[in-house]
Amino acid sequence: MPVSHLTLVERIARVLAGRALSSNADGDDPSAGPSVDESWHEYTDDALAILRTLREPDPVMAAAGDAAMWERMVEAALNVERAVGGNKM
Repeated sequence: MPVSHLTLVERIARVLAGRALSSNADGDDPSAGPSVDESWHEYTDDALAILRTLREPDPVMAAAGDAAMWERMVEAALNVERAVGGNKM
């Protein structure tokens, strides 16, 4: 299984920035990569809100695997952000 070198919060924030900026989504920039690189930090709070929502798996997710492990993994991602970002949880 591949492992990302970016934090989960950064990856979510980059997706949100891409959706807002790219003409392939809701934006108007046909080549949004550099803009996403510059602005993804502006989407960190939204990414954290999404991640906090994902802490608790739904019934289908829980049935598919280890719900307690899922919660620990999401909490670990949030703890990284607490340590490096100083964001309020």
